[in-house]
Amino acid sequence: MAIFSVYVVNKAGGLIYQLDHYAPRADTEKTFSFPLDLVLRPHDERVVVAFGQRDGIRGEGQAGGRGPGGTAHGLTDTLTTVPAVGHAVLAINGTEVNGRFTADGKDVLEFLGNPANYPVSIRFGRHRLSSNEKLMLASMFHSLFAIGSQLSPEVGSSGIEMLETDTFKLHCFQTLTGIKFVVLADPRQAGIDSLLRKIYEIYSDFALKNPFYSLEMPIRCELFDQNLKLALEVAEKAGPFGPGS
Repeated sequence: MAIFSVYVVNKAGGLIYQLDHYAPRADTEKTFSFPLDLVLRPHDERVVVAFGQRDGIRGEGQAGGRGPGGTAHGLTDTLTTVPAVGHAVLAINGTEVNGRFTADGKDVLEFLGNPANYPVSIRFGRHRLSSNEKLMLASMFHSLFAIGSQLSPEVGSSGIEMLETDTFKLHCFQTLTGIKFVVLADPRQAGIDSLLRKIYEIYSDFALKNPFYSLEMPIRCELFDQNLKLALEVAEKAGPFGPGS
């Protein structure tokens, strides 16, 4: 069991703190022949799988129609909006990929579009979210939280408290002042409700009581970091927090 990450969102929907506690790696490296049986597209300065699936490598979302740059072997250089989910190209023939280029300066789409470069070994994996993507997702969740409250048939709904998928659960606790504490954890992880309130306690003790901290602003406090990480480790090992923990 594991706790993946923690987000703190202010009442305006701005991300004021984020911690990646545990990020499971699920890289897959395969050798491909020409033509490539996956559709690759550029997205936010990286190359992602837009359509197709093989040996656990997949793109999520529709690939859409081919643009003028599309080719028959499943590669396109058309800048089409692609969901930032699924797998991205991380390395080619053992050479790391940085954005749309390999470490030795080769354009990924051009290289994979040349039959002379096959067979080729490609390593795929889930890309790490950029800071801008985390800010955007925090704002989107803030909006969804408000929509959930408005859709409730009962007056005074607390909003979204949990979202469940097959690989993780998103847990949310909103304080009376509108601060949201969000934890992403393994679906089997116990004691998250207690953990959320423990995080609120740590926020009150080490952020709000810090004379240099301004409300609604990003949290940059070493004691907050240290105590939060300790709380996550305790939660993973022991589950719910007891009195005085």
